[in-house]
Amino acid sequence: MKRLPAFAAAILLGLFVYIPVAVSAPAAEASCMTAGCAAPVPCNAAAGPCWTPAVGLRWQYQLQGTHNPSGGCNFGATGGINVGISAVPASGGAAVRPQVFDIDFQTDGFCTGGTITQENGAAVAAIHANGARAICYVDAGTAENFRPDYQDYVTFNNQTGGALFGKPVGGFRNEFWLNINNDAGQRTFILAQVGKRVDRCVANGFDAVEFDNVDAYQNKTGLTISSDTQLLFNTSLANLAHSKGLTVGLKNDLGQANELRPWYDFAVNEQCFQYRECNYPPPGLAGWTAAGVAVFNVEYKSLKCAQAASFSISSMLKNVDLFDLPWTPCT
Repeated sequence: MKRLPAFAAAILLGLFVYIPVAVSAPAAEASCMTAGCAAPVPCNAAAGPCWTPAVGLRWQYQLQGTHNPSGGCNFGATGGINVGISAVPASGGAAVRPQVFDIDFQTDGFCTGGTITQENGAAVAAIHANGARAICYVDAGTAENFRPDYQDYVTFNNQTGGALFGKPVGGFRNEFWLNINNDAGQRTFILAQVGKRVDRCVANGFDAVEFDNVDAYQNKTGLTISSDTQLLFNTSLANLAHSKGLTVGLKNDLGQANELRPWYDFAVNEQCFQYRECNYPPPGLAGWTAAGVAVFNVEYKSLKCAQAASFSISSMLKNVDLFDLPWTPCT
């Protein structure tokens, strides 16, 4: 999901202080010491693969399928996912293929843009047959009205007098921010729903999971969500994934990346080079790769492969629609 750069979000939150010499104070970071986060839970290898990606793997990010000239779905046998994609990297030379695919755990099967009804197990099996790994995309912090379980969210929202839904996500009118506070049991409910989705990731053979929309505290949600509450939610998500045998990636939320690194096994990032925030706040994502933790980055305007290499970040160029093409990895 497109989001504000970390420094812009900090400004909106009032976390920057003007100093006469034109130097901004660093953003105050929330702490699990004050939030009361549960300790990190090790990945349960008895429940799932607990695969940890190595630094530097080449990746693909595809969340939508494309239509063929007759109106059907390209790559219909694998839920619209182009599992055999290859391309010449930005560095030149022979065509290369992804070593890691990050795909939605569900699809509509016909690229109709309608209700999602089909799971992507066939795509995962094909990805594995090609020697690659599959990360399961799960929307955790928002509710999308095309998901099969959306009515469960509506029912809970109605039962709690409207305590669950916030504003639509900017640019996505069929997607609504969720209240991750727990005064009416909202966080407990959301985690249970997400747990059911993760169960399907495991059942379909995925190797890991990434949770989207886990930075509500930095967005205009129509809700009051503190940075401490976000930490409680994000650490709970990581522990949930580990309990079910999947490693887990932190999606964006750079403002809390330093604090959350002990809970997460890799990071998935959008546009940190465009916004010059890959090491913000220091050491940021550069600190993850320095510690041997993989970071997968996608840029939507231009590639910065030299910078990506200096940070050991796996970077590629795509369009924001996240179809299979275009796909240009750095190497």
